[in-house]
Amino acid sequence: MSHDKLQALVGITDLDGVLRGKLVSEAKFESLLRDGGGFCDCILGWDVDDQLYDKGQFTGWHTGFPDAHYRLVEKPRYLGSDKMPFLLAELRTADDDEHALCPRSLLRRVCDRLAEKGILVESGFEYEFFLFKETPQEVRDKNFRNLEPFSPGNFGYSVLRLAQMPDDFRTFFEFCRNFDVPLEGLHCETGPGVWEAALEKSDALESADRAELFKTFGKGFLHQRGISATFMAKWSMDYPGQSGHYHFSLRDTEGRYLLHDLPDMLNHSIGGLQHCLPEWLPMLAPTVNSFTRLVKGAWAPTSATWGTENRTAALRVVPGSEEKLHIENRIPGADANPYLVAAATLAAILVGIEYKLNSTLEIQGNAYEQGESLPSNMQFAPSLRNAAEKFATSARAREIFGDDFVDHFVMTRLWESEQAERHVTDWQLRRYFEII
Repeated sequence: MSHDKLQALVGITDLDGVLRGKLVSEAKFESLLRDGGGFCDCILGWDVDDQLYDKGQFTGWHTGFPDAHYRLVEKPRYLGSDKMPFLLAELRTADDDEHALCPRSLLRRVCDRLAEKGILVESGFEYEFFLFKETPQEVRDKNFRNLEPFSPGNFGYSVLRLAQMPDDFRTFFEFCRNFDVPLEGLHCETGPGVWEAALEKSDALESADRAELFKTFGKGFLHQRGISATFMAKWSMDYPGQSGHYHFSLRDTEGRYLLHDLPDMLNHSIGGLQHCLPEWLPMLAPTVNSFTRLVKGAWAPTSATWGTENRTAALRVVPGSEEKLHIENRIPGADANPYLVAAATLAAILVGIEYKLNSTLEIQGNAYEQGESLPSNMQFAPSLRNAAEKFATSARAREIFGDDFVDHFVMTRLWESEQAERHVTDWQLRRYFEII
């Protein structure tokens, strides 16, 4: 690989799905390509606000926050008119082995286990996100209130909005394509200033890479135009939440589509998803805010239901030809780490296939009502704290993801819950200030 630019950008995804990185010189970049590099492992020891965890065992003041080794993933993408290269990286151990807490490595290990069974994954993400005519500083100056949406009104699937803003949609579409994060579709969703983007499908690792880069560099592209984007699961209780749905199909090494050709494969895949994802919910709903989206009647599921072409269910089977038949995991919000979403989804399929887990009866009609009759282990926890405590006891999670990952990830999610519990909210003030 040859590079003739003076700088390059490298990035590592942390457990929250935040892309951390730095700009490096040409000489340093060549060294990183050859030997890898080191990155302070504080990125595994702090939260999204860069506040250090107080109960972390893996890293902290007690370890001195040493460098974690990393290696570049040698697929460059290019930014800007001068085509500055950007490369993702994976964390490694000091001995250059798999790192227990690296989200991208976690997904690759799950894919490797499926590949050992002759199963390959084809997948793609779709995201909903709200846009505002505010810079990041203006958003803060307004204390995140009274923001001006990029476009007014509830205009889901609006051709009118596309006709009114053709340059905005087309320019964003072209930016994504030029950065090798190609979109399949882009449209307005229901709510002022909300868009939905469907990313083109690829293999599991590449599709997660695209999702991670779409969220980060998409926001960067919009910021340059004075627009702020949020991928919060729910930014306002007045509007539906923002999803990060994961679509996938399974093939064998000869190209045969297994969900279409093998009914048992579809049955066991759904069975695995139904049994495992409620246990692993924090990998799909990682923030306190995530659980304001997972409520009845808000286009998001509340239990591990499934149905054919049913958007009230957690798992939607999309019928069609060999190539088109696939499963949509509708549980994740736009706030979830795409590597962990894919890892949890595909690991659940692995469990379903290995243990021949059967799916429940297919939901016909309203899954919110019928989902209440599912077994308790298929109901979603009501809060991040409850979900994290449930995840901590999952023997299946420990077998597939490892004790180090489970213990550390649970600690981070409990920390996230504690931060919310330590703050007085506007709702609490309005409700209790005078009357109590």
